[in-house]
Amino acid sequence: MAFEPGKFAREVRAEVTKVTWPSRKETMVTTALVFAMAALTSIFFFVVDQAIGLSVRAIFGVHL
Repeated sequence: MAFEPGKFAREVRAEVTKVTWPSRKETMVTTALVFAMAALTSIFFFVVDQAIGLSVRAIFGVHL
């Protein structure tokens, strides 16, 4: 199978024209949602980690 750079470039250009790009507003909203979910997830895991830590310390009688 031979590689034809010209044909490849034409096919890539044709495919790029088919792509629907998000608007600036859609990109900003999606980015904000990703950051919000990351913050909520980190808070959730922090609380769970603290609860597990307190439980383990209570079970084994370790006081810091």
